[in-house]
Amino acid sequence: MQRPLQRPLQQPLRTRLRAAVGVLAAAALSTTMLGVPAPSGAGTQDASQAPAGAAYRNAKLPIGKRVDDLLGRMTLAEKIGQMAQAERADVDADPSLITTYGLGSLLSGGGSTPTPNTPEQWADMVDRFQRAALDTRLGIPLIYGVDSVHGHANLMGATVFPHNIGLGATRDPRLVERIGEITAQETRATGPQWAFAPCLCVARDDRWGRTYESFGEDPDLVTSMTTAIRGLQGRPGQLDDTDHVLASAKHFAGDGLTTYDESLAGTGAYPIDQGVAEVDRETFDELALAPYWPAVRKYDVGSVMPSFSSVDWTEDGLGDPIKMHANGELITETLKGDMRFDGIVISDWRAIRQLPGTYRDQVEASVLAGVDMFMEPIQAPNNPSGWDEFIPTLTDLVDSGEVPVSRIDDAVRRILTKKFELGLFEHPFTDRTHIDDIGSDRHRRVARQAVAESQVLLKNERRAVPLPRRKPVYVAGAKADSIGDQAGGWTITWQGGSTHQVPGNTILDGVRGEATHVTWSADGSRPVPKGASAVVVVGETPYAEGFGDVGGPQWAWDPADNGVPRPPQTMELTQADQDLVTSVCAKVETCVVVLVSGRPLVLEPSLLSQVDAVQAAWLPGSQGEGVTDVLFGRKPYTGRLPVSWPRAVSQEPINVGDADYDPLYPYGWGLRARR
Repeated sequence: MQRPLQRPLQQPLRTRLRAAVGVLAAAALSTTMLGVPAPSGAGTQDASQAPAGAAYRNAKLPIGKRVDDLLGRMTLAEKIGQMAQAERADVDADPSLITTYGLGSLLSGGGSTPTPNTPEQWADMVDRFQRAALDTRLGIPLIYGVDSVHGHANLMGATVFPHNIGLGATRDPRLVERIGEITAQETRATGPQWAFAPCLCVARDDRWGRTYESFGEDPDLVTSMTTAIRGLQGRPGQLDDTDHVLASAKHFAGDGLTTYDESLAGTGAYPIDQGVAEVDRETFDELALAPYWPAVRKYDVGSVMPSFSSVDWTEDGLGDPIKMHANGELITETLKGDMRFDGIVISDWRAIRQLPGTYRDQVEASVLAGVDMFMEPIQAPNNPSGWDEFIPTLTDLVDSGEVPVSRIDDAVRRILTKKFELGLFEHPFTDRTHIDDIGSDRHRRVARQAVAESQVLLKNERRAVPLPRRKPVYVAGAKADSIGDQAGGWTITWQGGSTHQVPGNTILDGVRGEATHVTWSADGSRPVPKGASAVVVVGETPYAEGFGDVGGPQWAWDPADNGVPRPPQTMELTQADQDLVTSVCAKVETCVVVLVSGRPLVLEPSLLSQVDAVQAAWLPGSQGEGVTDVLFGRKPYTGRLPVSWPRAVSQEPINVGDADYDPLYPYGWGLRARR
């Protein structure tokens, strides 16, 4: 999912919406031909004035009966409204649009937050939108989604956990489940009831900009981490608890299997993200589909998000890729059929617009393929239409008979079922019981534990680590004191940012909490104390999605970027970082390099030979002291590589089991160290 443009609702959009009312009114009349009562009006009846004695209002009845009753009362316009998801910025200036169109869902994209960005403001915002939904004829509540992919990291002050690649290094499914529980609690306490997580992608090429969203390259490892779903949703029957949210397994399927397109590198396009998986069905089953079986059958995940990517089956020759959002074989036959998935299939951010043909063709193809809810935000001025175009388009497709009413009813039944399971009809507004627990010491202790368990010791010559606490420590590198760098993408904004300041501790804070004498120099220019050990922190700058592809486009549009493109993503240390390592390591007896990155970074032999120890810190999030817990021996090194570490970028893709497997460090590598 991508970052929305944040702007007030513009007059041209309001004009289009008023014009669209006429289309919806016509649709309401046409529903009489389908045997469904026409709507009596938009936004004229409060939830408290819903039909007296209506079965769907009776919490004692089974959910199936409540859904049947409500679905039978709905007009076509009301059903299609439930299938539309808008971005908060689309309706923030005029929440009555929610009432008018009976919107079923809203989301906050990366960086789309209330002002100020506080837990209370989040809760107030979601409740304000919810009131507009409850003002509809039938009083159907909204479901609100956010990208809580490593904590509720869109929120200032939330606990920010390590990204999935670090969690994969822990090999600790119980810890991942606990992280899901905390994420759910902090998310729901601020209003949203739906997390677009976890990512069950199996990353097979580290040049992919979403590698850090994967638990690793091995499907068995990724499958073991589906415990995150139980953490988010709880056990059966617990979804309506105040500390659980609907989870979303993503991106279905094969987003980590796409082929790198050399011809797109350096062109401003994505060379691998949203690309094509060129694969046979047996391999696809093994690498892409495997984690979804337990996600659906064991943990009953509530929603699944299709991938932007395509699949091109090799059995019949390459050249006819199918976009996942139009892949009825995989969505309807495999996911909903073979796996018996009964939740919501939610499209990714405007993803159906990548399908062939006109917008009408795109809506028809995706809804018939099995997509139930459509994430169709409006991004004026570049993308001046979204859900406001989707609603009349789908309405016309149903009226013409091109999309059967049975498909609409199936989609809406799935959506309503999850809303009932979440308890939204009984408790539509934010339960703020746990709002004071957001970012609490107890939650941060779990994050710190996750960071410590995720650290992978790649090299340790002469027992360089653990470092002694009483010896002077020289810390070099700007990333040592950058919580924005260590949090990575999907933090406060879509792409994250080096200058982002979120509550927590940097790696430098951690060193200062351990060592008696600490000297820090961002560029290594300060004098090195006699007898000091050095900790040099280098690595990647934040990115998300295709902007992290090696050879991909360079982001420049966060406020702090000031229009200046960020450094290119290369999977290699910058020359400045290499020079810093060389300079500092030459001045000390013991030199430790800590890598802050969302994937392996190439370590040239000439550079590696100058270093005593190398620690992969991944993207640790808000608790940088977890990095130093192992660095100074407070806790043991237990992390193991979740991906293979290449000798050169040219080795990609490289994965355990390859016939010519020759990485610098193999999958599962991780040294132990003791004092």
